[in-house]
This record gives sequence, structure tokens and C-alpha cells, in this order.
Amino acid sequence: MRLLLALLALPGVVAIAAEPVAFPRTTIDLGCVVTDLDKSVRFYTEGIGFRELEGFDVPTALATTAGLTDSRPLSVRVLALGEGPAATKLKLMQVAGTLPRTGDNEFIHSHTGFRYLTIMVDDTDAALARLEKLGVKPLAEGPVALPDSLAAGMHLTCVRDPDGNIVELIGPRK
Repeated sequence: MRLLLALLALPGVVAIAAEPVAFPRTTIDLGCVVTDLDKSVRFYTEGIGFRELEGFDVPTALATTAGLTDSRPLSVRVLALGEGPAATKLKLMQVAGTLPRTGDNEFIHSHTGFRYLTIMVDDTDAALARLEKLGVKPLAEGPVALPDSLAAGMHLTCVRDPDGNIVELIGPRK
């Protein structure tokens, strides 16, 4: 406590109080530009278990004014996990002229930025069986039992979506 008070007495040091911030919804929607929209939608719906909701279009003027694109319209397909307004949403879009990202995407530490998506599943084996029908195989060894101290009875499996993004599946084996 003395150290904290001493630090606060230094010129230029400002205390930032962590006051709670109210949010109307506490889930985060994730937007993802993909190279093959239909293939990605199949991966996330048929393979993982998202359900598709009504999508929407963003006209060129709005996309440009908002800073989303450089004068390109967007057609967004919306996928959801869960029900109602608190459901997690994945917004997939394909934008003409977008080139796939190049570089090493072998591991989560290969680049900075958002690196993987974690999805909790109720049956790891069922999820992997659905993904196998789409030609998707686990990375490395999977499913791997997590230590009881971390998540008793849960298994971790990493797969790649059609664009090479790492998707971490966590759940029990049934």
C-alpha cells in the first residue's frame, strides 16, 4: 500500500479507478472475412453447430463512411451460438478482391492479433465426427484431456476453418 501511495505521489502518475461499465449485451460479435463464404458457412453450421440467422447488407456508402471498407459493399451472413439477444454471433462475409492472408499461421503465436476462437461444445466426439464429414481433422493430438485443476472432464481439440483460422473446441467426450 505504501508503494502504491508513493507511486501516486509522483508527477504525471494518475490513478485509474476500475469503475464498472454497463453494457446492454455482454457477448462479442466477431466479423470474419473469408475466401469461400459457402464453405465457411458449412464449416461453422454443419461442422461446429452454429445456426444461421438472417443476414444483412451494408451498402457501399455506409461501409465507406464507417471505415469498414474502401468503397466496397458488404453482404454479411450471420451465424449464432445460443438463443436470443445474448447469443454469440459470427458474421461471415466475402469481399471481392480480398486476398488471403499470407505468412505463417502454424501456431497461435505466429502472429499478433486475434489468433483463435474458443467454442464450448457439449460433446467433443460428436463435433469431431461432424467435422470429419467435411474433411476437417484435429491439429496435432486431439482431443487432449485438460488437467482436472483447469477443467475437470473437459477435452481440448484444435482444428482449422477453411481459411486456416484456428478454432479451439472444448468439451467433454461422450
